[in-house]
Amino acid sequence: MAAVFYAALSGALFGALADAVRHALRRGADPYVGAVVVPGVAVLVAVLVSVPSLAVDEIHPGDLWPFALAGLLVPGASQLLFIIAVRDAGPSRASILIGTAPLMSVGIALAILGEPFSLVLAAGTALVVAGGVTLGRERARPAHFRLLGVAFALTCAGLFAVRDNVVRSAARDAHPPALVAADVSLAAAALVTLTYVLVARRTELGSRLRVALPAFAPAGIALALAYDSLFAAFDRGRVSIVAPLNATQSLWAVLFSALIYGRQAELIGRRLVVAGVLILAGAALISAVR
Repeated sequence: MAAVFYAALSGALFGALADAVRHALRRGADPYVGAVVVPGVAVLVAVLVSVPSLAVDEIHPGDLWPFALAGLLVPGASQLLFIIAVRDAGPSRASILIGTAPLMSVGIALAILGEPFSLVLAAGTALVVAGGVTLGRERARPAHFRLLGVAFALTCAGLFAVRDNVVRSAARDAHPPALVAADVSLAAAALVTLTYVLVARRTELGSRLRVALPAFAPAGIALALAYDSLFAAFDRGRVSIVAPLNATQSLWAVLFSALIYGRQAELIGRRLVVAGVLILAGAALISAVR
């Protein structure tokens, strides 16, 4: 039951993250600086949550490197892409597209890790593709919608898939405390985004940070709690249980968008909801055989 609770909680929190990012952008905060603020705030919150684990659990630094590597990709390199995807496609559509990550993860595993193919995988793939087609046939989209947001969201999904396989292949025998592993991933993410901003976006960084910090701080808190919940769920339950429940983040994002901005602001119609349900069902089938 604990795994189910934490997995469902992580899905809701990741859904809230997308809408928190959208809210920060509506306040005029710089998305590039936000990409530093979100994991930066997240790692501070996550470390505070994990203090009890540091006191009672045995930690082997050699077990943590796969989580640092995964953190460089997600939420590191993916963080800026995610923020731009939310800006250009909206939180609902970006989250639904990122929900295709299990399909990409399976494709990588089949090609590189030699995992077996099955009819269930084929069915899950068909559902994900059907969801994508349904989303692509939307007749009406919000005024802020840009096709580039779709590309960034799908790139995020690809990075999520790579992250899943890096952890799966490198950490099969490593079992560090879940909250500490989450800290390491978030710290690596904060490092890579900070490096990017210091190199490429130094102009007026101080003034941009003063605006971005309060605007993106709620998103950072959501990311910290979502990652802690996800890692706690994986520490207590099978991937086949955790991954489908975490994948509900796309539907949570749609629900939160409707509640916060209204259905008309995000143009949340029947096709969007059907697309989300199809992709979620496909992800659940794919995850069930993993």
